[in-house]
Amino acid sequence: MLEQAGRELDAGDVLQASEKGWGAAAHTIKAIAEQRDWRHERHGHLFGVVRAIVAESGQPRIMDLFHIANGLHANFYEGWLSQEDVERGLGQVEELLGLLEGALSNG
Repeated sequence: MLEQAGRELDAGDVLQASEKGWGAAAHTIKAIAEQRDWRHERHGHLFGVVRAIVAESGQPRIMDLFHIANGLHANFYEGWLSQEDVERGLGQVEELLGLLEGALSNG
């Protein structure tokens, strides 16, 4: 999804790029929740999953980056971020996915 977000951004579609960036983060979080049999059906559940991952990993940066991904999701509906903002946000989602890899492999 993150690769598709880059293609959308290159095509100038910041809204779709934003939503694909969010999707990459959300689906990774959901995969971790599935491994651990944690609830993840609702948007709010994802924040609980992220809090648990932060507690487990000792990496509070994960929550910071998740908030950025959530901002990309909001941008899909509101459209207030510039192309540069979305590009920066996608880079931070990439960082988030890298940090979450450890949680996936430890599940």
